Amino acid sequence: MTDTRPATQAGRPAGLASADDEWQEVLRLASPTEERNPRTTDIDLLPTAEVVRRITDEDAGVADAVRAQADRITAAVDLAVAALRGGGKVHYFGSGTSGRLGVLDAVELLPTYGVGAEWFEAHLAGGAGAMMLAVEGAEDDVERGRRDADQVRAGDLVVGLAASGRTPYVGGALDVARERGAATVLVSANPQARLAARVDVAILLDTGPEVVTGSTRMKAATAQKLVLNTFSTATMIRLGKTYSNLMIDVRPTNQKLRARIVRMLVQATGLGTDECEQVLHRADGEIQVALVMLLAGVGVERAREALRGAGAPGVRRALEALGA
Repeated sequence: MTDTRPATQAGRPAGLASADDEWQEVLRLASPTEERNPRTTDIDLLPTAEVVRRITDEDAGVADAVRAQADRITAAVDLAVAALRGGGKVHYFGSGTSGRLGVLDAVELLPTYGVGAEWFEAHLAGGAGAMMLAVEGAEDDVERGRRDADQVRAGDLVVGLAASGRTPYVGGALDVARERGAATVLVSANPQARLAARVDVAILLDTGPEVVTGSTRMKAATAQKLVLNTFSTATMIRLGKTYSNLMIDVRPTNQKLRARIVRMLVQATGLGTDECEQVLHRADGEIQVALVMLLAGVGVERAREALRGAGAPGVRRALEALGA
């Protein structure tokens, strides 16, 4: 059978085929996720209940690995807040599972916080089609990473997502970000990530070897998902997208979310459902306006004026300005 993989020598990624020394370095610097897990070497001989127990036992340590990086996640959040307040945006770059997690995090911010690609944009190696079907070799394409980062500007934040910490596609995007004066972050499941030296903040998660060797959709991906949840949620909170622990920029795109908005107004104010619905209607569906009206006891225009002069976090400052 003819090997049609895009490499000079069969089996090597296209981006590394011309350099034996670089290929040898890839082999030498294997990520911990690619090491064999001594606790699961007999997993194919076990009954179902024991297989499940081994997997869940391994997963139990993921939260601790993420918690150990709390200071670096904090630094990344501060970079994101600064970028967004300055008119920039946050870009995620990744391939495979890591890249798909970036897409998932970015797209879920729209219905949850009213934030779209003007603030968070995800770039997946191989393009949108790679979300549903693997595009072989895409992660090894340095130049594709550089091209996809063409829209990055000074003042933006670029977050590279690479379980191995060496993905060429991500490296290409990070290089462009540095050249253009954008801030950079790396999220990796390799404490010795090669790309860490090329970023401002490196979040290096020590999740260890996977249950099934090299299957980074497991612990490594779970850890990256937790980091992204924390990173984007903390950023939204710092930018005034919540009041207390309630979402105040939800897009009412379906019946469940419309009901959640009314429930949120009830929870925030202690008032009845009917009154909250009526005020929300008078506010033309603008949640923050309705919330200020209810809490401060003011009309629509006065609530809007207070919010316009408040900045972020808007509702809290608007209420202070109104003496509520």
